[in-house]
Amino acid sequence: MRYKSLPSSLFIKNRQNFAAKMDPNSIAILTSNDVMPNNADDVMGFTQNNDLFYLSGIDQEESILVLYPDAALPENREILFVKETSDLIKIWEGEKLTQEQAYTVSGIKNVKWLQDFELTIQYMAFEADAFYLGHNEHKKTLTSEINTRQDRMISWCKEKYPLHNYKRAAKITRELRQIKSKEEIILMQKAANISVGSFKRVLKTVKPGLFEYELEAELTYELLKKGAKRNAFMPIVASGKNACALHYNTNDSICKDGEMVLMDFGVCYANYNSDTTRCFPVNGKFTKRQKEVYKAVLHCLKEGSKLLKPGIVSADYEKQMVNLVEEQLVKLGLLTKEQIKNQDPKKPLYKRYYMHGSAHHIGLDVHDVGLYTRPFEVGMVLTCEPGIYIAEEGIGCRLENDYLITKNGVKNLTEAMPIEIEEIESLMTK
Repeated sequence: MRYKSLPSSLFIKNRQNFAAKMDPNSIAILTSNDVMPNNADDVMGFTQNNDLFYLSGIDQEESILVLYPDAALPENREILFVKETSDLIKIWEGEKLTQEQAYTVSGIKNVKWLQDFELTIQYMAFEADAFYLGHNEHKKTLTSEINTRQDRMISWCKEKYPLHNYKRAAKITRELRQIKSKEEIILMQKAANISVGSFKRVLKTVKPGLFEYELEAELTYELLKKGAKRNAFMPIVASGKNACALHYNTNDSICKDGEMVLMDFGVCYANYNSDTTRCFPVNGKFTKRQKEVYKAVLHCLKEGSKLLKPGIVSADYEKQMVNLVEEQLVKLGLLTKEQIKNQDPKKPLYKRYYMHGSAHHIGLDVHDVGLYTRPFEVGMVLTCEPGIYIAEEGIGCRLENDYLITKNGVKNLTEAMPIEIEEIESLMTK
């Protein structure tokens, strides 16, 4: 494990909160993600199901968590099933969790081997009235074409127990996961701190003639060296006009003298993520126009982040951010006040230069789960990421920080990452 052991008290508390929201006499079943095949006998890197991790701390494949708060036998109220290890598995794959280790990580006393799952459920199922089952409910999910481990668990349960009621575990976890505990904030701050070193390393490396992927390599080297699990997502290292493609990540162009680089990246530490974007000149000095665009976006970031307050609804926040961006588009000479006044509300002109929202929840997922109709609350962590993209000028600028909402305003978890023009240019000349 690349990160220090997390306190089992975190997961015990999470399970208590989850159980408190379950209907009486219900069983919750949450499974790990699949180990996805690549080609031939190769597999992709394993990523744990975040709801399972949130409730157990188990970061291993082929694991199942069962919660039955109203079980007659106390030992059946929490059961963790893990893959039974062996000398052969140890030789080929390395150490797997023992039952004792699984208990230490999760705080669950009743740990069984995975092969005992079906019989164990058989003994409890007919005493219960309903099942809570896990599924990916992110609005942008693409799992509809993939038969996941969660999908197979749903099919299996409905085949074995067709007359039970079925409920969505994700409806509970998406509510709970939006509010971060002190322990979670510490982990997210750790991810953010690692990202600062990665960014500074890139600033010291970049120069005309390098490929974008060379900067990606420096970025990744530093975050792995500092104990991160992986990049939080495929980094965007977009020089020049590439920065006007929002999700560009082929990172295979040459960084040219006079261009600006947009770098959107995140760090995954202990399954918790950061998500930041910075822009910097390839040759170490912003041009006059680059400075103008950069300062406009930075103004929107500074003012927009102040709008992340308890009680504010996401839709209202985004409208206020649009107003900030429109003001800057006028100052940059890209739009006029008259054009904005007379525009078709269904086809707003700002979208030519600013096409995305600027705040999303972040946590165990980079685009973390939760309903955006829910007003912002103390304990939520969101990004703020305004941008201005001028394709005809080959300039794309986005700046992004991660903010914790507190009673006394927002706390910038990524405050240590250089963002002022003078600081960036100074670091690049050293």
